Amino acid sequence: MGKTLYLEGRSGISGDMTVAALLDLGGSAEKLDSVLKSLNVDGFHYEIGRRKSCGIEGCSFDVILHEHEDHDHCHEHHHHEDHDHCHEHDHHHHHHHDHCHDHEHDHHHHHEHDHHHEHRNFADVCAIINRGAMSDRAKTLAKKIFAIIADAESIAHGIPVEEVHFHEVGAIDSIADIVAAAVLIDDLEITDCIVTGISEGEGFVRCQHGTIPVPVPAVVNIASRSRIPLRRTGVNGEMVTPTGIAIAAALRTADKLPEEYIIEKIGIGTGKKEFPHANILRAMLIKEEHQDSDKVFMLEANIDDCSGEVLGYAMEKLLSAGAADVHYIPCFMKKNRPGYILGAIVPGALVEKAEEVIFVHTSTIGIRKRPLERSCMAREMMEVATPYGTVAVKKCSWKQIEKLYPEYESVKAAAEKYSVSFKEVYDAAVQAADGSR
Repeated sequence: MGKTLYLEGRSGISGDMTVAALLDLGGSAEKLDSVLKSLNVDGFHYEIGRRKSCGIEGCSFDVILHEHEDHDHCHEHHHHEDHDHCHEHDHHHHHHHDHCHDHEHDHHHHHEHDHHHEHRNFADVCAIINRGAMSDRAKTLAKKIFAIIADAESIAHGIPVEEVHFHEVGAIDSIADIVAAAVLIDDLEITDCIVTGISEGEGFVRCQHGTIPVPVPAVVNIASRSRIPLRRTGVNGEMVTPTGIAIAAALRTADKLPEEYIIEKIGIGTGKKEFPHANILRAMLIKEEHQDSDKVFMLEANIDDCSGEVLGYAMEKLLSAGAADVHYIPCFMKKNRPGYILGAIVPGALVEKAEEVIFVHTSTIGIRKRPLERSCMAREMMEVATPYGTVAVKKCSWKQIEKLYPEYESVKAAAEKYSVSFKEVYDAAVQAADGSR
């Protein structure tokens, strides 16, 4: 079975912090190294280390770009991804950005060459991903992340997706971050991801076209398309990068945490930027804790095409599967067809089994389910001596209220043994139980 990841996002999210958090969770650094080398992209190296933010230690992942011999001035903004909009958008800080990134040297014919790919399009990025020595799942995820960014940039710049040139996200550091995240997600066997929301700062950041507001347009577009809530914090600065939220959007399968869960492992990715709060991304592997044994659920299904025999048999199967109670209510359904509402009260731990019984033994194709709140009397079984032998009695109590209910099967057996009416044995058992209180 796959694992469930929870990305907390209290201090935003960026690509490098996500990679660091996944490494801290136990993702394979060896596999990551092998894949990044297999991309055959020159012009960078990376460092995995440890650092602290507000005293909290975590993992760090930093991509270091190699300076071109002409020391192009665009590199002065190459601070990588960590909460700095310039790491993506300053690759085109000036209009002659054809040498601002991807300073790979064509040592062999399949290496990227700077002058052939000044502006990568989506197909160029996919070609780099496709030649990586990673699983198909990792490749698909990496391309999905890039597609989310391409879509957001096309909206921001008012151009078709196919005309988007990845001078921002096609830079080496973003390729490394996205491929690394995809490889580590695959390595950790994460199949589900919960993102409840991401905290973002305020203010403005510089880009090629001037000063733009935080959150930056690509982040706003991704948040809108993916329905990921942004929490405004009042902190001055960018806490969410396009690459970071794109990874979250590509991974997310749920927007709410379970009511109760166990944290099996915690990974902390640290950022370089200083905020008034701990600049960390916590990634947690969690497992839902089913404490539903105290809870009960009402399962309901409307049925208009089952015979009485079928419905009777389904009731038997539900009761033997552990349902606390089962009933049928006559109703009129679509096209004025007479039918029945099946209602089954089921303990939480048996809901899945009860659903299986309903689907197997009735014609319904849908089941409604809702949790119930109950007030129950405390129950206690007792045995009492009567003129007709020992009879089992259930004593129920709540506050000052007490009720005595002789058990049907026990009363029936005594009545048959002594050839008297059911009521005589029942009344005798109540009297004996009442006298013993």
